[in-house]
Amino acid sequence: MALAEIKDRIATAETRAGRAPGSVQLIAVSKVQPPERVEAVLREGHRLFGENYVQEAQGKWPDWRAEFPGCAVHMIGPLQTNKAKIAVELFEAIHTLDRPSLAKKLAGLAQTRGASPDLFVQVNTGSEPQKAGVLPDDLDRFVIDAQALDLPVKGLMCIPPEGEDSAPHFAMLAGMAARNGLEQLSMGMSSDFEAAIAAGATHVRVGSAIFGARDYS
Repeated sequence: MALAEIKDRIATAETRAGRAPGSVQLIAVSKVQPPERVEAVLREGHRLFGENYVQEAQGKWPDWRAEFPGCAVHMIGPLQTNKAKIAVELFEAIHTLDRPSLAKKLAGLAQTRGASPDLFVQVNTGSEPQKAGVLPDDLDRFVIDAQALDLPVKGLMCIPPEGEDSAPHFAMLAGMAARNGLEQLSMGMSSDFEAAIAAGATHVRVGSAIFGARDYS
């Protein structure tokens, strides 16, 4: 699907939800995509991208940033604590803050650097045992503790359980964000971003609908 078509659908969803035009940011998820596909989207003028793997992003984005000024890259995959030092230098935002040990590591790095990427707390809205994220019952305390470390927690992120209706999970995340005074919501992917916008998403993460299916071989 063309980038322009995705942007048109976002604009229509904003209008339908009574949202201001441009209130939703499109994160083009470029993980494991061939360089020519990503470069085509860069040449169309899009500048906000999402990556899941620190080493993959480290290998390709410095050159693209030099060639295409104004790029911003967000970390949307699980972040290992031992990769945090590279991540804070590489990404403008990290959407997967999900445990106290990572919060403490990021806080130490922020003090050393004098700066930190924007942070989203990942919430495991479905309480799935195999999935990363803070459990809903633990979220309020986690946000307080992260803010006490002077971390710039801007919002929340979720990945609803596969095969379930996403809408209740988006509504839950929006309620938790409002309760904690957080204004940004990273939710919605290729199959459900319009429902996420209706529920208040400020960032939607769309990959395969823009770039085509990924080949992991």
